Amino acid sequence: MLQNFLSHLDSVGYFLLTVNILLLIFAKRIIQLFSHAPSKVTSFSRVVMIFRLLNLLIIVVYGYYRFFQSRDEQAFGIKIIAVLAIIYLAHLSMHLMRAFFLRQYGKMRMIEGKERQVPTHQTRLLSVFSTIFIAIITLIGIIHLLGFNSLLEAGGVIGFMGVFLALTSSIWAPDIFHGIIILNSDMLSEGDVIELQDGETKYVQGVVYRTKMFHTVILNRVNNHRMMIRNSRLRDFTVHNLSKFSSARGLREKILFKIGYDCSIPNVEKMFFDAYEKAKKDIDIPFERQYEMEVMIDNTGDHAVEWAFYYYTKNVNSIIQTRQKIMKIIYKTSIEHNISLATPLTYAAIGESEDGIPIIAS
Repeated sequence: MLQNFLSHLDSVGYFLLTVNILLLIFAKRIIQLFSHAPSKVTSFSRVVMIFRLLNLLIIVVYGYYRFFQSRDEQAFGIKIIAVLAIIYLAHLSMHLMRAFFLRQYGKMRMIEGKERQVPTHQTRLLSVFSTIFIAIITLIGIIHLLGFNSLLEAGGVIGFMGVFLALTSSIWAPDIFHGIIILNSDMLSEGDVIELQDGETKYVQGVVYRTKMFHTVILNRVNNHRMMIRNSRLRDFTVHNLSKFSSARGLREKILFKIGYDCSIPNVEKMFFDAYEKAKKDIDIPFERQYEMEVMIDNTGDHAVEWAFYYYTKNVNSIIQTRQKIMKIIYKTSIEHNISLATPLTYAAIGESEDGIPIIAS
């Protein structure tokens, strides 16, 4: 059967099948040459699947019209194959242009222990314009190929697409423009550790994984999962970028403790000093040991004094683990110094009962 199939192929058929079978097999390796995304990422697998699907469609359409249709209908089949080939080349060109712009105008960042190029506002703008340009050229080429030249006249498909894009611009345009503004500001880059705050409430702490055209992917460091936020929504948050320090010392972290009024100031300060000395000896805690700790009273409440313990760190990727380890050392040291970190309750006598027992109110 295979011999009979091959005997009906001409030189064009051999060339078409050979090229598409090779592209089908080596699609993953070809895309890896110009794609900066890891091969295990879902978006990379989706791109590979689209390219392989186009190759498979070209083979199926050619086989159908070559062996199951008349000679007149084979001409239309060739047009269908040409349309699929144009779509394939257009899709490939879009990815090649994005990869070219990323390599020319992107910047290198260390993300999750790996160095990779990340987009900037220049790469994003050029990618958007090149994608639109290639899409328009592709559409015009397909219309000319199929002989529907009347669609290119006023009121045709190009005009319809323009009206459609104008009517739907309120849905897709804000996210694109906000994404470009985020990249242009250089306040939020891939690999940065950030805290999102909505009003007075801290929303999440995570790492900016990817800034895409319509949304930003953030790795939630607390719960160890990915989250997606629209670019327009992201700019509504107050963003604290922990990776961009205001001084050479690094990030100044603060831990609050509520300690009762019965503990004297020298005893509390001694407890924090001892805890800091223990933390300095632990090589697994990444903080700046060359700078002394800072301890001060942050607030005096109704029940306790709120003490603030400050330290510096430049390893913002381990900020949660650093905080947890230092708090554990402070807790152990407080037990040794007989200082309770539990917020005490204050009671006041407001009178006596008939039996002479004081009536206490909190």
